[in-house]
This record gives sequence, structure tokens and C-alpha cells, in this order.
Amino acid sequence: MSEKPKVAKGRVQKQPVFTIGDVVRHRHFSFRGVIFDVDAEFANTEEWYEAIPAEIRPSREQPFYHLLAENEDSYYTAYVSQQNLISDGDAGPVDHPELEDMFDDFDDGRYPPRRDSVN
Repeated sequence: MSEKPKVAKGRVQKQPVFTIGDVVRHRHFSFRGVIFDVDAEFANTEEWYEAIPAEIRPSREQPFYHLLAENEDSYYTAYVSQQNLISDGDAGPVDHPELEDMFDDFDDGRYPPRRDSVN
């Protein structure tokens, strides 16, 4: 019988609190980004999930966000649980090179999706 994996402590909210175009930052790691997609619950690989240290592993039963992310050294995409994100629009724009493909210019703390990129 396998043990149930540990999950990060704290209250988990099951309804999305962020939306596409919001600027957010990670609670524990030094990166921020712009949300470009939302999964209602965890929808990545088991290997990805198990690679997260057990003591900080988030609950699967919450929204997960796809981000165009940046840190001091690079640009990349990230997949982050809601419990590990904080709103960061007041800190100004993000400088990810793929932003212009999906979003209009930074406005009032967020990025409005481009009309031609919306399904």
C-alpha cells in the first residue's frame, strides 16, 4: 500500500482567483509572470508532480496556471498552483518575449488578451 503524498500546508481554494492576463509572482521562488492559461485542477505529468519536494508539494485539487515567466536570468513557461501565486500587477510590466504574441500592452496592472489570439 502506498502512502498518500504530503501536500503543502494551507487553505486551498478550488475556484480560480486569477485570470488570463493577470501578473503574478511565486510565493517561494523568485520569478513572476503573466497567466496565459488555466487548468481547473492539476493537469500535468505524474513525473512533474513527484519532482516537487514533498514538503512543498501543492494539492492537486485547485487551479493550476500556465505562465509566461521571467526571473533575473531567463524567460520560460511555468506551471504553478494557485496556492503558490500572489498578485503582482502593481510591480509593473513583465518583459517576456512571447507576451506580444498573446497580449496587448500592459494596462492597469494586467495584460489584456489580444483579440486575434482569443479562441
